[in-house]
Amino acid sequence: MEDAKKEDTKEKSDELQLIIRVKDTDIDGNKKLVFGLTRIKGVGFNFSNAICTNLKYDPNRKIGTLSESDIQRIESAINDPAKLNIPKWVFNRQNDYDTGRDMHLTTSDLIIHKKEDIDRMGAIKSYKGLRHARGLKVRGQRTASTGRGQVSVGVQRKKDVKAGKT
Repeated sequence: MEDAKKEDTKEKSDELQLIIRVKDTDIDGNKKLVFGLTRIKGVGFNFSNAICTNLKYDPNRKIGTLSESDIQRIESAINDPAKLNIPKWVFNRQNDYDTGRDMHLTTSDLIIHKKEDIDRMGAIKSYKGLRHARGLKVRGQRTASTGRGQVSVGVQRKKDVKAGKT
């Protein structure tokens, strides 16, 4: 009887889950851990690799084989990577404008802070803020012939004239 219970628990731990939920993001369970974590907005390859290394997980392990406790450890590492002694150059928000802290933002926090930064630049009428407000290129790219995806350019046909009128 005890052997059957041990086998059941062993099968459950080795069982591959097809979809894993990490930081409100669905991740394919067949992907490798290091690549699966990059599906989370704000987590790139370098950050994902740093988490795998510091938590001592095999980066080539299938993400679907992780247990709930492993997923919780990964989520806490993503939420506060400074506790893992990950170098600050990996963070996506160094020297925050409001707090001065080094942080790593993910999912909706990243979107909100990016919008606030753009709004702040527009409010102080900086060059970048004005370019953002006008929907133009911000980083010095040429605008004469490229970047016209916002405006449709083409010939419009005249509406058909009714045949009854002459």
